[in-house]
Amino acid sequence: MSRPFAPRAPAGPSYRINGKIRAREVRVIGPEGQQIGVIGLPEALNLARQHAVDLVEIAPNAVPPVCRLVDFGKFRYEQAKKEKDSKKHQHANKVKEVQLSANIDPHDFGVKRDHAVDFLCEDMKVKIMLRFRGREMAHQEIGVQVVDRFIKEIAPWGHPDCPPKTMGKTINAMVSPLPKNKRAKHPTNDEHGNPLPKLERIVDVAAVVAPGAGAPASDSAAPTPGFSAAPAKSAKPASGFANTPFASLDVGGQTQGS
Repeated sequence: MSRPFAPRAPAGPSYRINGKIRAREVRVIGPEGQQIGVIGLPEALNLARQHAVDLVEIAPNAVPPVCRLVDFGKFRYEQAKKEKDSKKHQHANKVKEVQLSANIDPHDFGVKRDHAVDFLCEDMKVKIMLRFRGREMAHQEIGVQVVDRFIKEIAPWGHPDCPPKTMGKTINAMVSPLPKNKRAKHPTNDEHGNPLPKLERIVDVAAVVAPGAGAPASDSAAPTPGFSAAPAKSAKPASGFANTPFASLDVGGQTQGS
């Protein structure tokens, strides 16, 4: 006979409330955080009913256990919010891996470099790993140059913990983020540290890659004042086939198609 699965345990620490508390005496903290003192459990429960709150055991290992008069739903919300805020400052313990290759394309190199800069600006460590494939092992110096160039380009945002190490068919290096006061500004942020809109990022990149690409044509291409510009020639003939090879053939003094 199949048995139902046991219910999943709730995430986070569990607390005893009201009638589930087993101690005879408890140290009670009032709704405003004031110390009420050590009183019996029945008296503490009556005090919780008078304030229309719950009696929550927050320190069960203390002698006597410490309980607080608080709304249990509000108490759990505050605890979850504190845990969420504390996790925001734990990015330094996270490690992101960036994989390279000895014959990496320049565009792919730039994309991976930008990802590494994003991770370092979020206070995460970056692990650089380059793997040799096949005959690339015969020219390991090329892989070393790729890793050194990658570390050099992300130097304004992070520093290597130690020189790159070659282990078998891979080259590994760990890069830690620089302190915020010594770290360069994120390339996609403005002077106040706010992310730029995507449209402005595209315009800035286009200006760097192809400066003057959106500039108007030179004055030499403009028509001379007082003269009308010649009409543009149509790429398609007025009649007949567009790509006929006999369009310019002269037969008996007449052009084919005329």
